[in-house]
Amino acid sequence: MKKILCLLTVVFMSIVSYAQDPNTDLPPFLKTKQLPEFTILQTDSTWFTKQHLPASDFTIIVYFSPDCGHCQYEAKEMMSVMDSLKNSFILWVSYRDMADIKGFAQEYGFFNHKNLKVGRDPNYSIPSFFQVKYTPYVAVYNKKGHYIKAYEGGVEMPDLLTLLKGYQQ
Repeated sequence: MKKILCLLTVVFMSIVSYAQDPNTDLPPFLKTKQLPEFTILQTDSTWFTKQHLPASDFTIIVYFSPDCGHCQYEAKEMMSVMDSLKNSFILWVSYRDMADIKGFAQEYGFFNHKNLKVGRDPNYSIPSFFQVKYTPYVAVYNKKGHYIKAYEGGVEMPDLLTLLKGYQQ
């Protein structure tokens, strides 16, 4: 009986401590603060993973939908400041149909930038990791792959550039 009582006490205490842990309600990106693992199918039918990320000052992940007006605005605005983002690697990811993703990438000139990749997340790993509710969703990581900031619903480019400049000092 004492063993059962001890076991029940341990289980109860574990449940209570878990319920009181403020980290239990946090989305995964705030628990780990590290870049997520991902496998992205690129428009050329090759795979791109976290291990393929080139060395850069920042990694910016943009989760988008090709038919989203805010995503289209985000793409247009980001392309207008690509010279200022040359030290960043940018990954645009969607779950939508590959033809739509490719058309979006062509329309906004993504293929003209070596520091930008675009593709489909067939495993839905990016939106699950970030618990995306609105697109575009923009997450920024430093050169060590540590989380800096996320923007639900997109980010104005002056705000993004100010954030990046502040981390380069």
